[in-house]
Amino acid sequence: MNIIWFRRDLRISDNIALSSALKHGTGTCKAIFIETPEQWKAHNTAPIQVDFLERHLNLLSEKLENLGIPFDVLSATNYPNQVDVLAQYCEQFNVKHVFANTEVEINEQLRDQTALHALKAISTQLHLFECDVIVNKGAVLNKEGEMYKVFTPFKNSWVKHIQLHGVQLAPKINQSSARKPISNSRSHQLNFDKVSSNKWPLVTEIEETVLPDFFDHKHFSYKENRDFPARKGTSGISPYLAIGALSPRAVFLNALQTNPHMLENPKSVEFTWVNELAWRDFYKHLLFHFPELCKHTNFQPKFNTLRWPNSPYAYTKWCNGETGYPIVDAAMKQLTQTGWMHNRLRMIVASFLTKHLLIDWRLGEKFFMQHLIDGDFSANNGGWQWAAGTGCDAQPYFRIFNPITQSEKFDPNGDFIRKYIKGLENVPSKHIHFPHEYLKATKQTSLYVEPIVDHKSARLTALDFYKQ
Repeated sequence: MNIIWFRRDLRISDNIALSSALKHGTGTCKAIFIETPEQWKAHNTAPIQVDFLERHLNLLSEKLENLGIPFDVLSATNYPNQVDVLAQYCEQFNVKHVFANTEVEINEQLRDQTALHALKAISTQLHLFECDVIVNKGAVLNKEGEMYKVFTPFKNSWVKHIQLHGVQLAPKINQSSARKPISNSRSHQLNFDKVSSNKWPLVTEIEETVLPDFFDHKHFSYKENRDFPARKGTSGISPYLAIGALSPRAVFLNALQTNPHMLENPKSVEFTWVNELAWRDFYKHLLFHFPELCKHTNFQPKFNTLRWPNSPYAYTKWCNGETGYPIVDAAMKQLTQTGWMHNRLRMIVASFLTKHLLIDWRLGEKFFMQHLIDGDFSANNGGWQWAAGTGCDAQPYFRIFNPITQSEKFDPNGDFIRKYIKGLENVPSKHIHFPHEYLKATKQTSLYVEPIVDHKSARLTALDFYKQ
């Protein structure tokens, strides 16, 4: 018997482990997923993401059963126990081959190494594949054979690699390569305190409606609209990429199909959206080459001597969206209320936490993971270190976002702010970005939130702090 072991690759299409399992021999094929609640807690996995994962596990179960592949959800506590559960399952069903797609994070890599040895001891072979990036990790290197430490040259080399080698999807799964459909009405429930993700549609709607509409109507205006949180200018596919319900290679090829000449000019408007996929690959390649990043180390060791003040008061105000800077507060409320935050706002709030409040980026990274439906360690870690100035290809420490001018530029009429900060609906647009004097003058003191820092003085303090 062969087993396909699903992890964060919850899809039928472009799943090399699944297609390889079906091609390998003529024996029965089963599929499994092994939940690990304690590991999720240790990794700060957001309750809304676990709910999203659960919904897509049930969708996956339906698709597999239509292919005649039984699907079991097994329970373990953490990764070491996950290996034990897998080995017991393989012994119970006389499994000879296990097929799985790799995960780049260090704990997951160690788990797979342990599983290789544990399964070998019972005469079972573990076959590992890669399907979480567009260009395989390790394939994009500089002239010295090393990983790039700056994004732009990585991207240029990444584009050249695609032009030379193309992007290949895994073989399509069809009914003839599987058994007859089976019926099973079981609903799989994960053992975790979850938060509803029902406002996010299942991936089938994304594939059938949302992405086609994006490529038809929004792709060419993405560069113009992507930084404005009040506009619906992004594709919204990050949660689906995070759990592997969507294939990054497939969505890349969809984009390329809309503009076949896009790769010839990476500075073009059409390439802008694909550039975000390149960033996603970049951060995963970084983890592959520098696994110590999984231990929350600064990419640039010179910043290890920083002694962050880490004011509990300021951190709590930031978490609660009570800093007195409307764009920051609205963004944090968007995160805690919806499980998602617009990318421009992620940069603003991360800069504010690390530069204005001098709070360790690791605390912000943790808070994001605890709330994001699209939480992905590589992108989250990379983004936070970029904002803090400690990472690879980072924003320089002396570049400090002004939350007021950022608000004026990217939410000029205050539409996004008014949506998430109740009570400011009637504040004129020219005052909405920093309404304190206006609220005092109009005696609306009940709406007043005292700014926890002054931008100018906080900026000077941050510059002195980083110069350590």
